Amino acid sequence: MSRRTPALIAAAVLLPLALTACSTSDGDNAGTGDKASAKSDGFPYTVTNCGVTTTYKAPPKRVVTMNQHVTEIMLELGLTKSLVGTAYLDDKVLPKYAKDYASVPVIAKEYPSYEQVLATNPDFVYGGYSSAFTAGDGRGREAFKKSGIETRLNTESCAKADTPMETLYEEIREVGRTFGVTDRAEAWIKQAKADNAATAEKLKDLKALPVFVYDSGDKTAFTAGGKGIGNELITRAGGTNIFADLDKSFGDASWENVVARKPEAIVIYDYGSTTVAQKKKRLLDDPALADVPAIKNKRFAVMPLSDAVLGVRVPAAVEKLAAQLHPAATTS
Repeated sequence: MSRRTPALIAAAVLLPLALTACSTSDGDNAGTGDKASAKSDGFPYTVTNCGVTTTYKAPPKRVVTMNQHVTEIMLELGLTKSLVGTAYLDDKVLPKYAKDYASVPVIAKEYPSYEQVLATNPDFVYGGYSSAFTAGDGRGREAFKKSGIETRLNTESCAKADTPMETLYEEIREVGRTFGVTDRAEAWIKQAKADNAATAEKLKDLKALPVFVYDSGDKTAFTAGGKGIGNELITRAGGTNIFADLDKSFGDASWENVVARKPEAIVIYDYGSTTVAQKKKRLLDDPALADVPAIKNKRFAVMPLSDAVLGVRVPAAVEKLAAQLHPAATTS
C-alpha cells in the first residue's frame, strides 16, 4: 500500500477548499531562453492554496517536490533548474522527463524527514498528497513557514468541487503564475482542453461501460470513489465508475458490492511492489467474483497510478483509457 492510506485520504478530504487565486497583475512569461529562469513581472502575487495564503514577491528559486505528479508538473512547465530535491515516485517518470529528472537530486525514496528537506536549503516545498505535509512527521506546512519556506499542496487533496478537470487547469495555472511562467501554463491548458475535446468527439455516440477500479486490497477492495480526477477520467474515457457514490477520491468497497454492481471492465492501477499480473490473478482466482462480467470476459485495462491523479498526465490518460475500454471507436 502506498502513501494513500484510508486515514490519510480521510484527512485530505477534510482539508479546506482553496482554489481562489488573486494577483496584482497577470505579468509576462519568461522568454524562450533558459526555461528555469522566469521574469519577475507580475509580482507580488498572492494565492490561497488549501487554506494557506501566500504572497510571492518573486518566483521561488530552490524547490523540493514530494510526490511524482507534482514533480512532473514542474518538469512540464520547464522548471527543472528550480528543483534542488525531489522524493517519492510511484512509478517511472514519463520518458520525455527522464533526462531532466535525472538531473534533480533524489533526497529520499519515499517521504524525506524535515531535516532532509532543510538540508537542500529550499525556499519552496510542493507536495502532491496531504501526507506530504504530515505535521506528526515534522513536515507540517506551519513548520516550513517558521523556517522561511513557502509551501504548496496539490489541490486534489483539498478541493470539494465536482469538476476535477477544472481543478487540474487551475492547479497548472496557479503553479505557472507562482513561478512566473504563465504563458507556458496557459499553453498547456489550451492543449489539454483540445485533447480532451478530441477524445470526447470519438466517444460521443457510445454507451458508457460500467467500470470497477482495482487499486489494491484483499478483504475489501480499495477503489476509486466519486470525487477526484480518477472518477472524471473514467467518465471522460467512456466509462461509468460503479463506485461513484463513494464520497471521496479513494475508499474501500465490499466484494459483495463489486459482484452486485456487475462491472463490465476492470481498471487496474499499476504501482508499488504488487504487479499487475498478481492483481489480475487475485481477481481471476476469487470464486466469489466468477460471475462478474469483467472477470468472465477477462476484460482488464491498466493505468499507472500517476495517470490517475491530478497532474499533467491526465489528458493523455483519458485517451489511453478510452482506447482500452473502446478500442474500435478510438482506432483511427
